[in-house]
Amino acid sequence: MKNKKQEIKFQIGKNGITEGILNSLTLVFKNHKQVRINALKSSGRDKEIIVKLADNISNELSRRLSCSLRYRIIGFTIVLRKQLPKSLRKQHL
Repeated sequence: MKNKKQEIKFQIGKNGITEGILNSLTLVFKNHKQVRINALKSSGRDKEIIVKLADNISNELSRRLSCSLRYRIIGFTIVLRKQLPKSLRKQHL
């Protein structure tokens, strides 16, 4: 049997993006490349709000981790992925 990769999931509720969430995400990205963040109904299920949340999270974590992060929005889920620097991408091919 193959080992299934552990999927890291977070939920954002009525409090939005807190310092605790940002600290937890920073720690998670030290060991993982991808995180799924689900926006709950209480966070305001509006597409514009989801895009703003994704931008804010991505920008803040990029600054904290000194690396590039990309996000993709699927419904009310933000899939956040850490990008390797270009110099390392060539080595992994």
